[in-house]
Amino acid sequence: MTGETQGTDRSTREILGWSRDIVDPALRGAAETLPASMRCVVGYHFGWCDEHGRPDGAPAGKALRPALTLLSAQAVGGTAKDALPAAVAVELVHNFSLLHDDVMDRDTTRRHRPTAWTVFGSGAAILAGDSLLTLALDVLAAAAHPDAQRCVRTLSAAVQSLVAGQSADVSFEQRDDVGLAECLAMAEQKTAALLGCACELGAVFGGGDPEQVGRLRGFGERVGLAFQHVDDLLGIWGAPEATGKPAHSDLANRKKSLPVVAALSSGTAAGRELSGLYRGEDTPSDGDLARAAELVEVAGGRAWSRAQADELLSEGLALLGGADPPQGPAAELAALARLSARRDR
Repeated sequence: MTGETQGTDRSTREILGWSRDIVDPALRGAAETLPASMRCVVGYHFGWCDEHGRPDGAPAGKALRPALTLLSAQAVGGTAKDALPAAVAVELVHNFSLLHDDVMDRDTTRRHRPTAWTVFGSGAAILAGDSLLTLALDVLAAAAHPDAQRCVRTLSAAVQSLVAGQSADVSFEQRDDVGLAECLAMAEQKTAALLGCACELGAVFGGGDPEQVGRLRGFGERVGLAFQHVDDLLGIWGAPEATGKPAHSDLANRKKSLPVVAALSSGTAAGRELSGLYRGEDTPSDGDLARAAELVEVAGGRAWSRAQADELLSEGLALLGGADPPQGPAAELAALARLSARRDR
């Protein structure tokens, strides 16, 4: 594949593969500059090596965020190559957040293999995440683009938003009174901000005008929030063989995810029963988790999140169209948006 889109007939798998083919060499090259103590942890997390540093072909992430960055550059008349530093930086930040999230959530599986903290320890995983965050800012600052420094501030602001969202998410687990509005605000900070940033940076590196940049950022934010709705649905009903995580993983962690908070706020008998289960002090059994999933659905949480994802998708596609992108990038950004809002893994 070349560095530019060739039309509108590629599948989302091919689009993401195209993005991965472009970004991976630069991503690996950047990771090679990390301290030796961090390279094995980072390589393991990305699936490049096993826990001993030997080359491995473990499943990689979807590379959605860098794909949005590269295509956003094309959507304003630039090239994928123009936006490569931004795509690498966004992917590094995303993986910084995953390393930290896995430690905080005590998740033991990611991408069908043990999480980095379970292999190397919590301290090493946290430090590896820190190193990826610093590296992301370094990659962006070193880019040969007149607005590189402004883009560093844009990415830094997205990281601060992400951290605030993650902090709220963690605090929700200790509270019984989480409202739907603050749960939505948390999701906007934790997920939507970085996807919006990915599209904004791509548009800036591609030479877009302020209106195009703003519309593509708004597109990314809507896609990001839709993505979080679906992610929360998969955290309850996703098949482990597809998601790489245990069944009902979010319910086992008593996470106040979007469909859960919608159910808890529903004022229904099912919502009240779910609240009782969430307040229990004992470790929930498989039966408890299955019942909790049923209650979220009966209380309307599942249908609400599904409808929200569809509405956000429509809003995002309207913003994308307003940026007047060429047909190829427009179709492929729309395809990734639909994937984000309707995926099963």
